[in-house]
Amino acid sequence: MTKTSPKRERPLDLKLTPVNNLRLATLCGALDENLRQIETALDVVIVRRGEHFAVRGAAAAQAVQALEYFYQHADEALSVDAIQLGLIELQNRPLRSSHSPRRALEIPAAAAGSPLDGPQLVTRKTELHGRTPRQVEYLQHIQAHDITFGVGPAGTGKTYLAVASAVDAFERDMVERIILTRPAVEAGERLGFLPGDLAQKVDPYLRPLYDALYDLMGFDRVTRLYEKGALEIAPLAFMRGRTLNHAFVILDEAQNTTPEQMKMFLTRIGIGARAVVTGDPSQVDLPRGHKSGLAEAVDILREVRGIAFTHFQKEDVVRHPLVARIVAAYESHQ
Repeated sequence: MTKTSPKRERPLDLKLTPVNNLRLATLCGALDENLRQIETALDVVIVRRGEHFAVRGAAAAQAVQALEYFYQHADEALSVDAIQLGLIELQNRPLRSSHSPRRALEIPAAAAGSPLDGPQLVTRKTELHGRTPRQVEYLQHIQAHDITFGVGPAGTGKTYLAVASAVDAFERDMVERIILTRPAVEAGERLGFLPGDLAQKVDPYLRPLYDALYDLMGFDRVTRLYEKGALEIAPLAFMRGRTLNHAFVILDEAQNTTPEQMKMFLTRIGIGARAVVTGDPSQVDLPRGHKSGLAEAVDILREVRGIAFTHFQKEDVVRHPLVARIVAAYESHQ
């Protein structure tokens, strides 16, 4: 008896029209790097001959949709970031149903201005907006509530969007200063005594906040605001005893606060202030036996009026496509 090989999945065929060789070259990228990025993100195989594409895989329909979308927007060079962020947006927009596969995968012209985009923020990044429904919800919560919690896995934009919202509020003169803070807790390593003065000792813990600010405001502007006192980046311990009026305050890596530290931070909020608390409950670096202040706060404050919560999932990851799969694998293992 001879074994029959499993039936090979039939690929989806696509022809991009009208044919434009410059757009095709931009879509594919150098050495087809853009196509490889789409393959990795969606776990498909793409074969191209001129303007004809054959796509095989469980997410072939989404890949075809992506190819059409990027072809329509290939008037300028497509960066790695543009491909990745575009894929995330497309995965959060449902495919249109139709009897014709070609028509079903067309993207309406109004898609670029769809409600998914949500609030537009005033920063150096002119195209900054929510890329997933939860990111849009997060931005809306920040604008509508005095205190917002962003809770979820790494790579979902919790910190970056919070800093962007702070910059937006500052540029619109809604707040007088921006204060960014996080607990100085080592991530499972003993670093010993760091050299330098106090600022140099805590700087490594605050570096992600600096990076986001430099990206959104530019190095020179951040430096000037820091010198004027309109921008402050400090470890959480420096918040004790203060009242933060007319400020946009962000507590990052809040999963590494103790319950006492979390209560201390939340009670610093003064008149005209807005606060955002971000954290990933799966990455607690506190000593064994110590309870996370973030977990306790989410439980205690869930019914308090004026406080909003956004719980991100692995689908909201906006980093390398493998990050979402890593998060999913760890969730499945646990």
